[in-house]
Amino acid sequence: MIADLAVELIHATVQIEQPMGDGTRTVGTGFLINAPTLDGQPRTVLVTANHVLQRMPGVQARIGYRIANADGSWSYAPQKFDIRDADGNPRWTQHPKRDVAAIAITAPAEFAKAAIPKDWLAGDETFSTYAVGAGDQMMALGFPRGLSANPAGFPILRAGRVASFPLAPAAAFPTFLLDFTVFPGNSGGPVFMAEGVRRRPGGGESQEVQFIAGLLTQQVELNSERLEIGIVTHARYIHETLALLDNPLAEITVAQGDLGVGGAKAASALEAVSPDY
Repeated sequence: MIADLAVELIHATVQIEQPMGDGTRTVGTGFLINAPTLDGQPRTVLVTANHVLQRMPGVQARIGYRIANADGSWSYAPQKFDIRDADGNPRWTQHPKRDVAAIAITAPAEFAKAAIPKDWLAGDETFSTYAVGAGDQMMALGFPRGLSANPAGFPILRAGRVASFPLAPAAAFPTFLLDFTVFPGNSGGPVFMAEGVRRRPGGGESQEVQFIAGLLTQQVELNSERLEIGIVTHARYIHETLALLDNPLAEITVAQGDLGVGGAKAASALEAVSPDY
């Protein structure tokens, strides 16, 4: 059983940034997954929205690691990592149909331990097993407009209710809506249900429900007006992207349909461009 998914994910969620050379930086969110190779070798994988990395043109980006100090405080200690080769080609693996990306990284030992097991990601049966539906509350972690919860660089935790129906199967409904204001910088952050979550009226008592539902990839806009609704890509597509790391020919889901919001368009939750410090 997961002791406290919210805390575990806070430790696994990181800021991804790239200085733009003009005093600003492009910022997104990612989270670390423990995804061993096919031969059982340990591997730490950074998962984020594909557009976060696509819009970082440089060879290197920075991951916002956090280091625990002996006195109980924490220090923000970002490190560089390669996202492109010398010719500018992506080093990450992207899902060919969804806005999901994964890249194997070498993380400090303390952070490698913080990477979450990939079996915490929801499967096809998870939503039906726990009778998850419209009105249930989920939480999301991220760095809205490049902001963190404190100088140590921890992500900001926010919550919203599921705002669409039906939610499954993911092959038919690859994304779902969350009543949640998306800011630039939130892209790529994990969306999850945690123990004791508040259920919708008539949805039963609170229960031990802990899983990662997916990642935040987009926002809903109508006539350039943000509707304060986020779009979450199902965890199924994270599973598939991880499989593509080992086998580029791994089977993927071609969705039977896609999320539609009458009269609205889904606009990418663009990364924050904020002062470089």
